[in-house]
Amino acid sequence: MTEAEKQQIYDLRLKGVGYKAIAAVLGKSRDTVRVFCKQHGLDGDAKVVALNVKEQMKNHLLCSSCGKPIKQKKRGRVRKFCSDECRRKWWNENPQARKKRETAIYNYTCPQCGETFSCYGNKRRKFCSHDCYIKSRFWSEEDGI
Repeated sequence: MTEAEKQQIYDLRLKGVGYKAIAAVLGKSRDTVRVFCKQHGLDGDAKVVALNVKEQMKNHLLCSSCGKPIKQKKRGRVRKFCSDECRRKWWNENPQARKKRETAIYNYTCPQCGETFSCYGNKRRKFCSHDCYIKSRFWSEEDGI
């Protein structure tokens, strides 16, 4: 069984699809699918499995991105993702989940090019880009360049 087929079984099972339906989609036997599900903790009634997995993700026992089990440390913040890769992937796919405060958006005018720009969370920013900073810092007219 390929990794793509395993992932497809996992995804379909989490959606509440039964063994026979998954087997028909993949062209495998029902027992092959059932054994895989049993080995990976996806056995039982399909609807109950889907609800259990959602509940486990809510309780941070499974990764919010890939669904793999998470090893929680005894102290510190509760982990929601199994790795940094999964965390970055999830935040890139869910930008609407970020809670940006309106008071942390600052509007400025670049002293080099005169362009107006806004930035989030940086009160001290002066330039709209690194290029404008370099031009202002090193390419000034006073230096004779």
